[in-house]
Amino acid sequence: MMTLLSTAAVAEQMPCIGNSSATTGPAAFGGQAIKMGAEIAIEEINAKGGVLGKKLNLVQYDDAGAPPRGVDNTRRIALADKCIAILGGYHSTVAVAQAEPVNEIGIPYVGVLAANTKAIENGHNPNFMFRVSAKDKWVARYLVDQALKASKSGKIAFFYENTGWGNGAIVDVKDAMAKKGKELVAAETFNWGDQDMSAQVIRARNAGADVALFWALDREGNQILRSMDKVGWKPTIIGAWGIAGNLGELAGPLANGVEVIQTYTFMGSMDAKKQALWDKVKAKYGLKDPAEIKMGSGVANAYDAVQIIAKAIEKAQSYDWEKVRQALYTVDYDGLVAEYKPAFDASDPERQDAILPKYYKLTVWVDGKLLPIEQTAYGKTN
Repeated sequence: MMTLLSTAAVAEQMPCIGNSSATTGPAAFGGQAIKMGAEIAIEEINAKGGVLGKKLNLVQYDDAGAPPRGVDNTRRIALADKCIAILGGYHSTVAVAQAEPVNEIGIPYVGVLAANTKAIENGHNPNFMFRVSAKDKWVARYLVDQALKASKSGKIAFFYENTGWGNGAIVDVKDAMAKKGKELVAAETFNWGDQDMSAQVIRARNAGADVALFWALDREGNQILRSMDKVGWKPTIIGAWGIAGNLGELAGPLANGVEVIQTYTFMGSMDAKKQALWDKVKAKYGLKDPAEIKMGSGVANAYDAVQIIAKAIEKAQSYDWEKVRQALYTVDYDGLVAEYKPAFDASDPERQDAILPKYYKLTVWVDGKLLPIEQTAYGKTN
């Protein structure tokens, strides 16, 4: 079926890149970040003549974080809009749901935010799901390493949302702890929209944890912090990037010192490459301060992903989905986030992911701003 769909659609393939992400709702900043990075990359590519003599454009659809809408958008992008590729959005639940239609149809997907391991490591061969973003399996190992460095007792608690993203992460975190000869002293879950996390917080505190790992979005992360404050517990907090959006705004001073993994940040000092991108973002979207970008990793990941897709089309000398998929394994690119050499590796199922853990970085909330930890007082004490 995949071959028939691919063959039928290629004859009319359009030079567009589609994206299904949340552009409404509490995580709309994620969709906006993706749009920024993708649009700026496309403008740069088009200014140089486009790809294979054609100008690229971005086709954007809102999925509001709902998997059924993400699936519908995937089919629309592939079969109606006939785009050459799909950029993934913010929510892992959507990305996992997209894996089936993407591989059934045979259109390259390149995720740029959602980090669930199984969205990409999905058992399909050939696999059309790629990612230029963090991967939860690797993030879990990174965060566990950071937690054990910060802990005086070796007792780590884990707070995770009851979704595909969170429930996928608990397996990865437990595995990462086991590899260090440790077990979590508490693993506490919660639902979207929960207001009071006191029960979970008290159990983790009473278990003796001095470090808490968060796998949460900003909204629920804020409620956990408020519950911790309510019961007078102040562990070191290190989180996956779900709390990289507006936690500082929601939680105020309670967010100070909360560490968050990123692949990229516009905050702090900028090198020439970062300054050039910020100047374009600032001019195009009317921003005044890098702090206005709520998900800098999304901007940079999307920018790099579009550049990699464009280079794959050039290498394939075709807009054929299968040829572009194969070409993705051959792209070398010195990007904003990483040196992709190559971006993906066909011989290793784990390397449908392009951003290796060595490119991960820690940031920390300070007075409402998410700063590189090494540029803050918190970095001096680590």
